[in-house]
Amino acid sequence: MTPTALPDGALRVAAKLAELGHRHEVVMLPVTGRTAADAASALGVELGQIAKSIVFRRKSDDAAVLVVTSGDLRVNLEKVSALVGTLGRADADFVKATTGFSIGGVSPVAHTTESVILIDAELFRFGQIWAAAGHPYAVFPLSPDELVQLTGAPVADIS
Repeated sequence: MTPTALPDGALRVAAKLAELGHRHEVVMLPVTGRTAADAASALGVELGQIAKSIVFRRKSDDAAVLVVTSGDLRVNLEKVSALVGTLGRADADFVKATTGFSIGGVSPVAHTTESVILIDAELFRFGQIWAAAGHPYAVFPLSPDELVQLTGAPVADIS
């Protein structure tokens, strides 16, 4: 797919990936990847290989906290709060305002404002993972090590 055929959010992610020297392109799925199960099915990969992005709202300063975990796991809110402070729910408007992406397409890179990011150690069970690329139909492949390099985020036990 040519870069001009990508939706705006996916174009922003593709540009950031190119700027960071990432070797893989954004891929548009034929069906929505809004949920980890949808994305895994469309890609023909294990559910755990989907790097799902969950956004929380830190109560102390209203910062967006992005947790990237495996699609087959749930985030442990107590573990994340112990690392970054007390968290609350982030509604769709907050997610869009702080990341620039709609829920279901939140990429781990190219946010419109700075976010606190944590990467779940469980992603390292896989050699290749897939992350959202700024749109519910857009994803990109990478390794867990590349995710750390692209985001500069720490790896923690958070599921």
